[in-house]
Parts: sequence; C-alpha cells; structure tokens
Amino acid sequence: MNVISAAMAGSVWKILVKPGDNLAEGQEVAILESMKMEIPITAEKNGKIKAVLKQEGDFVNEGDALFELE
Repeated sequence: MNVISAAMAGSVWKILVKPGDNLAEGQEVAILESMKMEIPITAEKNGKIKAVLKQEGDFVNEGDALFELE
C-alpha cells in the first residue's frame, strides 16, 4: 500500500488535500503541530489521494499513515 506517513509525533493541525486530489512531488498535504511548531508533511512522489486516514485534531506517532495513495 502506498501511503504518506507522519514524519514525527504530533497533532494533525490541518489537512490540505481530499480523496481524488492529484499530487505533485513536494506538495504539502498536511500540517502537524508538535511543541507549538508547525511541521509540513509533503508528498514524496506524484500520485493521487485514495483515502484520508487521519482527521484534523487526531494525534499521530512517527510513521503513522496519514494518507493512502492510488
């Protein structure tokens, strides 16, 4: 399964994409908040969002899947 994962533990502050959106490599897909810092999560390759696995306000650990890609 192709996924975009959290780079570190924190709260999902903002989801920037929805299912069906096409992604370009380097595009921001979400912003995590950890220790009052905003950490952007970016796509590592081109693709298309199949599913959003976490919602705004959810706590995630490093490595947790945030999005599933087609």
